[in-house]
Amino acid sequence: MYTSTGFISFVLRRFTGVALVIYLFIHMWVIGSAIQGPEAFNARLDLVQSTFFKFAEIALLAAVVYHTVDGIRIMIVHQFGVTQYRKSLFYAAIAVSALLVIAGGIPLLLFALESL
Repeated sequence: MYTSTGFISFVLRRFTGVALVIYLFIHMWVIGSAIQGPEAFNARLDLVQSTFFKFAEIALLAAVVYHTVDGIRIMIVHQFGVTQYRKSLFYAAIAVSALLVIAGGIPLLLFALESL
Protein backbone atom coordinates (compact mmCIF):
# COMPACT_ATOMS: atom_id res chain seq x y z
CA MET A 1 0.00 0.00 0.00
CA TYR A 2 2.71 2.50 0.95
CA THR A 3 4.69 1.85 -2.21
CA SER A 4 1.89 2.41 -4.72
CA THR A 5 2.17 5.29 -7.15
CA GLY A 6 -1.01 6.77 -5.70
CA PHE A 7 0.46 6.94 -2.21
CA ILE A 8 3.79 8.30 -3.46
CA SER A 9 1.94 10.96 -5.45
CA PHE A 10 -0.15 11.82 -2.38
CA VAL A 11 2.93 12.22 -0.16
CA LEU A 12 4.87 14.26 -2.72
CA ARG A 13 1.88 16.54 -3.34
CA ARG A 14 1.46 17.16 0.39
CA PHE A 15 5.18 17.71 0.90
CA THR A 16 5.46 20.16 -1.99
CA GLY A 17 2.29 21.92 -0.86
CA VAL A 18 3.70 22.45 2.63
CA ALA A 19 7.01 23.62 1.14
CA LEU A 20 5.17 26.17 -1.00
CA VAL A 21 3.24 27.47 2.01
CA ILE A 22 6.50 27.86 3.96
CA TYR A 23 7.98 29.74 1.01
CA LEU A 24 4.92 31.98 0.90
CA PHE A 25 5.36 32.92 4.57
CA ILE A 26 9.08 33.64 4.06
CA HIS A 27 8.21 35.75 1.03
CA MET A 28 5.63 37.74 2.99
CA TRP A 29 8.14 38.16 5.85
CA VAL A 30 10.70 39.68 3.49
CA ILE A 31 8.26 41.87 1.56
CA GLY A 32 6.51 42.90 4.77
CA SER A 33 9.74 44.31 6.12
CA ALA A 34 9.48 47.12 3.58
CA ILE A 35 7.12 48.98 5.92
CA GLN A 36 9.83 48.93 8.61
CA GLY A 37 12.15 51.00 6.49
CA PRO A 38 14.90 50.46 3.95
CA GLU A 39 17.42 49.20 6.52
CA ALA A 40 15.18 46.33 7.66
CA PHE A 41 14.21 45.48 4.09
CA ASN A 42 17.82 45.45 2.91
CA ALA A 43 18.88 43.31 5.88
CA ARG A 44 16.25 40.69 5.04
CA LEU A 45 17.11 40.83 1.36
CA ASP A 46 20.75 40.20 2.24
CA LEU A 47 19.66 37.18 4.26
CA VAL A 48 17.63 35.60 1.44
CA GLN A 49 20.36 36.32 -1.10
CA SER A 50 22.78 34.08 0.76
CA THR A 51 24.23 30.96 -0.83
CA PHE A 52 21.83 28.69 1.06
CA PHE A 53 18.78 30.46 -0.35
CA LYS A 54 20.22 30.46 -3.86
CA PHE A 55 20.39 26.67 -3.72
CA ALA A 56 16.98 26.56 -2.03
CA GLU A 57 15.56 28.27 -5.12
CA ILE A 58 16.26 25.09 -7.06
CA ALA A 59 14.27 23.12 -4.48
CA LEU A 60 11.50 25.70 -4.76
CA LEU A 61 11.51 25.28 -8.53
CA ALA A 62 11.24 21.51 -8.10
CA ALA A 63 8.33 21.86 -5.68
CA VAL A 64 6.43 24.28 -7.93
CA VAL A 65 7.00 22.21 -11.06
CA TYR A 66 6.07 18.87 -9.50
CA HIS A 67 3.03 20.29 -7.71
CA THR A 68 1.80 21.85 -10.97
CA VAL A 69 2.44 18.86 -13.21
CA ASP A 70 0.90 16.42 -10.75
CA GLY A 71 -2.12 18.69 -10.38
CA ILE A 72 -2.56 18.63 -14.15
CA ARG A 73 -2.22 14.84 -14.07
CA ILE A 74 -4.94 14.59 -11.44
CA MET A 75 -7.25 16.84 -13.47
CA ILE A 76 -6.70 14.68 -16.56
CA VAL A 77 -7.47 11.49 -14.62
CA HIS A 78 -10.64 12.92 -13.09
CA GLN A 79 -11.98 14.87 -16.09
CA PHE A 80 -11.39 12.22 -18.72
CA GLY A 81 -11.84 9.16 -16.51
CA VAL A 82 -8.59 7.54 -17.58
CA THR A 83 -8.11 5.69 -14.32
CA GLN A 84 -6.50 2.71 -16.05
CA TYR A 85 -3.57 4.98 -17.02
CA ARG A 86 -2.95 6.46 -13.57
CA LYS A 87 0.36 4.68 -13.05
CA SER A 88 1.68 5.63 -16.50
CA LEU A 89 0.56 9.21 -16.06
CA PHE A 90 2.31 9.36 -12.68
CA TYR A 91 5.60 8.25 -14.22
CA ALA A 92 5.07 10.72 -17.08
CA ALA A 93 4.48 13.50 -14.52
CA ILE A 94 7.73 12.56 -12.75
CA ALA A 95 9.64 12.54 -16.05
CA VAL A 96 8.21 15.88 -17.24
CA SER A 97 8.87 17.42 -13.83
CA ALA A 98 12.45 16.17 -13.84
CA LEU A 99 13.10 17.55 -17.32
CA LEU A 100 11.62 20.94 -16.44
CA VAL A 101 13.56 21.14 -13.17
CA ILE A 102 16.79 20.28 -14.96
CA ALA A 103 16.09 22.86 -17.68
CA GLY A 104 15.28 25.56 -15.15
CA GLY A 105 17.70 24.44 -12.47
CA ILE A 106 20.84 24.65 -14.56
CA PRO A 107 20.69 28.46 -14.94
CA LEU A 108 19.85 28.81 -11.23
CA LEU A 109 22.76 26.53 -10.30
CA LEU A 110 25.17 28.43 -12.53
CA PHE A 111 24.04 31.70 -10.98
CA ALA A 112 24.50 30.30 -7.46
CA LEU A 113 27.96 28.97 -8.26
CA GLU A 114 28.95 32.25 -9.92
CA SER A 115 28.48 34.16 -6.69
CA LEU A 116 30.64 31.82 -4.59
